[in-house]
Amino acid sequence: MSATTTGLDSDGYIAREGSLDRVPSAYAPVVATARDRIAAAFDPGSRLHSAYLYGSIPRGTAVPGVSDLDLLLVLHEADALASSLDATFPFVNGVGVLLFDATTVLSELERHDLGWFLACLCTPLLGPDLAAQLPRYRPDSLLARETNGDLALALPRWRERLAAVEGDLTTEHDLAARRVLCRSVARRLVRTGLTLVMPRWGGWTSDLRLSAQIFARYYPARATQMHLAATVARTPTDDRSVLHTLVDDLAPWLATEYTAVHGTKAPRD
Repeated sequence: MSATTTGLDSDGYIAREGSLDRVPSAYAPVVATARDRIAAAFDPGSRLHSAYLYGSIPRGTAVPGVSDLDLLLVLHEADALASSLDATFPFVNGVGVLLFDATTVLSELERHDLGWFLACLCTPLLGPDLAAQLPRYRPDSLLARETNGDLALALPRWRERLAAVEGDLTTEHDLAARRVLCRSVARRLVRTGLTLVMPRWGGWTSDLRLSAQIFARYYPARATQMHLAATVARTPTDDRSVLHTLVDDLAPWLATEYTAVHGTKAPRD
């Protein structure tokens, strides 16, 4: 089934957004190497259930030297795998590996968060696809609540991290830490902004700029801030004023509005 312009299939469910066919040719070697090294590092079918790609590479939008390689492994230890892939392929700006067990992915608690993430945002790379055991998903308020209804929990951590690199006599390490914080905060805010309005819009996208545009239709008073977040999510800055705008103004408002509209995400241990 082909996806519509709102990221849904012909039946109105969120379509899986990535495919190995969309991997840019520049990234084909790192994807092939990742598959081989995952298989070598684990015992497929025993220690490893399955492996998935997610992010810009399987969506076909990766930019060499900017985009990182994102992997989801359903089962154990992958720290050595991540560092070896990052060192081998200099055009990959970091390797992120998420590790979960199949029971967690398929649990009722994670059905509309991690389960949805795997079924809709992850591309099968190795092993049986767990999406076959998960439901199909609509862009409704339940999905919105369970994916991003915990934004308020992130605010204290962001403020602590910002305070740690706030001084006037900052080192290059501090400036780099600000940029890392800027990128992670901005990406989270844009995606939360999109899921806030997702049920009203009736679709899904991982495109950050489009997400900000869609959000702006429903919250024009916050449009400038959300467009700023979308910009620095791709090209992060160490500008303290930008970070304070995101962390101290947009984020608290968004967390409050999100709770009012969709409620609070089911608590995790």
